[in-house]
Amino acid sequence: MTGLLKASTKKSKPTNPKMTQDDIVYGHIFDAILEQRLPPGTKLSEEALGEIFGVSRTIIRRALLRLSVEQVVSTRPNRGSIVASPSVSEALQILKAREVMELAIVELAAENATPEQIAKCRAMVAEEHEAIAQNDTGRSIRLSGEFHIELAAMADNLPLMSFQRSLVSQCSLIIALYESTKQHNCSYDEHTQLLDAIEARDKQKAMALMKTHLDHIKSKLNLHDETNAQDLHAVFSNVLKKKA
Repeated sequence: MTGLLKASTKKSKPTNPKMTQDDIVYGHIFDAILEQRLPPGTKLSEEALGEIFGVSRTIIRRALLRLSVEQVVSTRPNRGSIVASPSVSEALQILKAREVMELAIVELAAENATPEQIAKCRAMVAEEHEAIAQNDTGRSIRLSGEFHIELAAMADNLPLMSFQRSLVSQCSLIIALYESTKQHNCSYDEHTQLLDAIEARDKQKAMALMKTHLDHIKSKLNLHDETNAQDLHAVFSNVLKKKA
């Protein structure tokens, strides 16, 4: 493995007793994509993943199928699965789709967000701020993505929530491929301003802030950078340590 992306140092999430084995595998791979530890083009060997997580290939395949439905993994006939690698044209389409989605989400969030959801997001922003201060890039990227997914939960619209989860993951891949500087993707100040507008029920301000926020993300993309695939055992070293 190159030194470009390191294994996550994020805090462990509590395990839901209702989670299946493929839920757990899916969650680990999803987080690794959000944190950009699994860059576009990485081969997702069923054998290696089964060894890492201590599960059967059937479980690995179910997890990869869920990720392929969200379009963050590409499954190729007789060639296995890889982390998706959006082309420039596809990247532009994904970014436009996310813009439309995010504007609809914050408009609905300004109508439907509960005080508890806003408080949860503020805690998430505080944790993101802490990760940035500690130069924990992987954790800060994951928290930024989760913040945007939580905004979709505020909208109280299940289809939007599903689409948003996929788009956030795909945008993480685009950033891994095309970001001109490996700095933090989202400003926690912008996240705080968004929450303030949502809490004030100011739809127009929330939508304007979101548009500016997404423009800042897009402005960091040069559509030229490439990344190297990573070794799966190195990416999931935190999982292997727990098994040892």
